[in-house]
This record gives sequence, C-alpha cells and structure tokens, in this order.
Amino acid sequence: MGTTTVERPAPKGATEARTRRVVGSLALLLILLAAVVVSLAVGARALSPADVWQGLTGAPDPDRRLTEIRLIVRTVRVPRTVLAVVAGVALGVGGALIQGYTRNPIADTGLLGVNAGASFAVVTVIAVFGFAGPFQYVWFAFLGAAVAGVVVFGLASVGRGAGNPLTLALAGQGITVFLAAMTTAVALSDKASLNALRFWNAGSVAGVGFDVIWPVTAFIAVGLVLALTTLPAVNLLNLGDDVARGLGVGIALTRAVGIVAITLLAGAATAACGPIAFLGLMVAHVARYLTGPDYRWLVPYAGLLGAIVLLVCDIAGRLLVRPGELDAGVVVALLGAPFFAALVWRGKFKSA
Repeated sequence: MGTTTVERPAPKGATEARTRRVVGSLALLLILLAAVVVSLAVGARALSPADVWQGLTGAPDPDRRLTEIRLIVRTVRVPRTVLAVVAGVALGVGGALIQGYTRNPIADTGLLGVNAGASFAVVTVIAVFGFAGPFQYVWFAFLGAAVAGVVVFGLASVGRGAGNPLTLALAGQGITVFLAAMTTAVALSDKASLNALRFWNAGSVAGVGFDVIWPVTAFIAVGLVLALTTLPAVNLLNLGDDVARGLGVGIALTRAVGIVAITLLAGAATAACGPIAFLGLMVAHVARYLTGPDYRWLVPYAGLLGAIVLLVCDIAGRLLVRPGELDAGVVVALLGAPFFAALVWRGKFKSA
C-alpha cells in the first residue's frame, strides 16, 4: 500500500512571529512615507502640504511665489530626501551585515576602513587636482572606500588567522588608523583640503544633486541584491564556521560576497554624504530587538530603520537651530553616542 504524506501546519508561534514581522515592516514603511512628506515641507521656509504638491506637480508659472516653491521643492528638498532614504537604507543594511559576518555586536561599516578610505581619497584629490564640487570628488571617495575594503579583506584572508572575524576587525582597525593619520597629514598641508574635509566629515545629505545621487543609487542597488542573496548563509554563519561548513555553506565565497556587498553599500553612501557614525550600529540593534536573530528579516528591517533615522535626523537638524541647520551626521552622532553608552551600561553586547 502507498503511503500518504501529510504536511504539518506551521507552529502557531512561528505564524504569529511572521505576522508580527510583516505588520511591523508595513508600519515602518508608513512611518518612512510620513517622514518623506515632512522632509519636503520643513526647512528654513515652511511649506504647507498644498505648497509641496504644487511644487512637485505644478507646471512653470509666472507667479514668483509658485516659482520659488517649485525651486525649493524640486532642487533642494527632493534630492536631499531621496539621498537620506537611499543612504539610510545602505548604511542600515551594511551595519546589520557587518555585525552578522563578524559576529561582533559593536561592529559598524567603518570597521572595514571604508570611511577612512573615502576621507583619504577626498583630501588627496582636492590637494592634488583642486576639485571642489561633490560630483568631482565623489567617485574618488567611492574608489578610496572600495580599495580600503578590499585591502582589509585581503589582509584578513591571509596568515594563520585567515577568515577569522577577529582578524577582520583587527585588519580594519589597523587600516583605519593608518589612513586617518595620512588624511590628517594631507589636510594639514593643504588649506583647501582641510576646509573640504571639515564639511565632508560632518556627514550631510544636503547640497548633492541627482547627477551624484542616481549613479550612487545604482551601486547601492547592486550591493542590496548581493546582500539579500547571502542572508540564509549569514544565519548559518552565526551558528559557527564549523556548523555552517557542515551544512554546505562555502565560507570563503560567502564572506567574499558579503564584504563586496558591504563595501558597495557603505562606500557609495559615504562617498555621497560623508561618514555618518553610529547609524548602522544603532539600527541593527533595534532591528534585532524587533525581529530576533533571523537575518532574512533583520536586514530589511535595518534598511527601513536606517532610512527613517537618517531622514528624521536631517529634519531635526533643520529645525533645531533655525534659520541655520545642523548636518544630519551631527544629529545622528548626538543620538548614537548615548545609544552606544546605554548598550554598554545594560550589558547588551551579545553575539550578533
């Protein structure tokens, strides 16, 4: 007689957890949408929802007021809002991934040296070539971030500690310290480089046009695709290399793809708006609290939270010192430093 296979229903707890995660992701999308609307409306000149809509959809009009609204919305607020969302997603996903790959709960995208590599590239090309605009030096910043990431991964892949998360962290710290010293040396020898570094190091989503945003978004999109393909393997890596290898995970290949994804995400975001400290660290911990340790949910949550936090910090920076502005990176740091201290105080540094 033949046997009949009966599929067992998913456990009730697993179904409830999945439902909770789906509802949570929809809630985050709604919060992000609300933040986008607020970002388009607030600033040195407050705009009503009707003004924002007119600025987005209105045709050229001889009315001076409407013309000013169109310029403010389309050339200032839309680009900085788009960049905040794109860079926030990239840094959030990158932060969650680097914690997963290194099994280090205090790891950030700066661990790979991408921030230091981008900073060194920026001051160098300004000192050598005299570049001044973001479109001129953003590509060198991205190249510097990518080269730093490759060097760190290369150093961590050779020798007795090859492939060890601790080796990766030590290599990243070593390269970061070296590049920071070189950056300081170049900046102090050239006044234009020092001034540019001061502004760029603050981390800002303002003043960057779509001529920079669209190409950067393309790199980030590639990084996101690579990141999403590795999430099941990241779950297994967090069980330990021996367990993951026994379950068929190619450790070296998976880590290589992950490092490429993190470098693309963090490098492109850093090149476009400068280094933004603590963002990836913060949102990865919040996402883990909301979703648990499953990276198939944790990473998308971290991306959404990264976009929300960066956008809200940019909005706060416009409001706190009106009519002036605080750069988004400064506000994120003001939020991130106490968050980091709270993690230490509560002893939350468990393995990612």
